[in-house]
Amino acid sequence: MLTVASDIEVLARFGRALADPIRCRILLALRAAPAHPADLAGALGISRTRLSNHLACLRDCGLVVAVPVGRRSRYELADPRLGHALDDLRTAVVAVETDRSCPDAGEKGCC
Repeated sequence: MLTVASDIEVLARFGRALADPIRCRILLALRAAPAHPADLAGALGISRTRLSNHLACLRDCGLVVAVPVGRRSRYELADPRLGHALDDLRTAVVAVETDRSCPDAGEKGCC
């Protein structure tokens, strides 16, 4: 059963999806064109198992869908507007102070 997620749920799901660099690369690849998992794995240089785990996360987040094509599945963005959203996020100016990082940067490997 499909339900409509609240604005906060949508943003949280999008954030969870974007929290991993591989998932970001998958979304950007699918922004360019739908693809079969084997082709995505080869293009991204990752194993099919690893790709499958990330695709499952992106499906659970509601950002990608699997479209049956014969005995195979092709993946694409769930909504074409997601491609525009990715472009907007990618080109947004993020204000970062160069002399600062978050307090957990060393421990968490962020910033």
